[in-house]
Amino acid sequence: MKSTGLNKTGELTSHFFRNEYGKLVAVITRYLGSEHVETAEDIVQDALLQATKHWDLHGIPDQPKAWLYTTARNLALNALKRRKHQRAYTFHQTNGTFEVEQLPFSEELIEDSQLKMMFWCCHDSIPEHSRIALILKILSGFSISEIANAFFSNKETINKRLVRGRKQLRNVELDSPNEQDLNHRLQTVLKTIYLLFNEGYLPAIKNQTIRFDLCLEAIRLAQLLSDSQLIPKKADIHALLALMYFNVARFKSRVSKTGELMDLREQDRSKWDKELIQYGIQFLDRVVHGNTLSSYALMATISANHCVAASYDKTDWERILSLYDELLLLEQSPIVQLNRCVVLAEVKGIPSAITKLKDLGTQTDIHRYYLYHFTLAEFYKRDQQWLASKLAYEEALKLSENPRDREILKKKKQALVPNSSSQLS
Repeated sequence: MKSTGLNKTGELTSHFFRNEYGKLVAVITRYLGSEHVETAEDIVQDALLQATKHWDLHGIPDQPKAWLYTTARNLALNALKRRKHQRAYTFHQTNGTFEVEQLPFSEELIEDSQLKMMFWCCHDSIPEHSRIALILKILSGFSISEIANAFFSNKETINKRLVRGRKQLRNVELDSPNEQDLNHRLQTVLKTIYLLFNEGYLPAIKNQTIRFDLCLEAIRLAQLLSDSQLIPKKADIHALLALMYFNVARFKSRVSKTGELMDLREQDRSKWDKELIQYGIQFLDRVVHGNTLSSYALMATISANHCVAASYDKTDWERILSLYDELLLLEQSPIVQLNRCVVLAEVKGIPSAITKLKDLGTQTDIHRYYLYHFTLAEFYKRDQQWLASKLAYEEALKLSENPRDREILKKKKQALVPNSSSQLS
């Protein structure tokens, strides 16, 4: 049965863009050569454009993925012929479509191509920020705006990073790295996957609550690494998978019936997916524990403590605070310190957390992030400092770009005790 309709076609094409874009770019780049990765991206974008136009006119085919892959393969074949490659490629026409006898697009080949491209983009000659931007753009189909979001940066800066990164890529061979290079580049690959997951878990610009497709794509890429025989040491991979599964398990409780994000205190824990929590525990159990834990293992353990707690009040906050203290020894990031302040409020009280959070705002650039002011507003509200809470909500509103977040902030600000004259502490 075929479906028709512009909205349905647009949704399906968008789905393919997220789920198939990176696969197609990776395998086509393998055939065209690493120096032609931008041509591969153009081919995939052209295939998606053709799909949109054709399906709008004739309806979505019974096997849309096969249709898309055939179109992309034919465009790649044409590109190869135009470049006058030495090898002969043959095809014949049947019922108006090309049956290509070369350029195989098998699942095994696609997975191998994606792995090679992930590590290719993380070559030592490419600056770290450019590496992450390249993977998000080439393998995950991120727009420049979305990449800028992930970095708390702007489009101009990200575009410059991509230009520099692509220039360096032309001098790097697309092959399987040796074990030493592979282990060295793995941390950048994992960092990229985690950024991808976070963009889905808490979208910063689009008016969406959760972008499940991005979170699932991040898990899929991490699973590719976990399944690969090329990577002997997988503790960090398994820790990251555990962290993502613990977070995904809480998705159904994170959104209210009216589409608003729910914080941990408000979530209905009966909606948490016990099967996904078990997946997370299994991956965490596979992490080799030594005298110290990696950042991903610590974050996964923190998330595991939340997932196994019977209720918010019965959460082992002191244990979680100690885990954050360990994490800060490895990663002195403002975001980690912000999250620690939330736990500190449960262990040592709101005044102590407010003091720590205000110090953090003067010592780092976290004050440019709307969630810093949102957290401060929530602390002031719990401490009944109504005017201070109102001002903090207003500052968060100035910095927030997502309509979803702005709506939540407005409602919380309006719900404050009216006509209060409390002053900032």
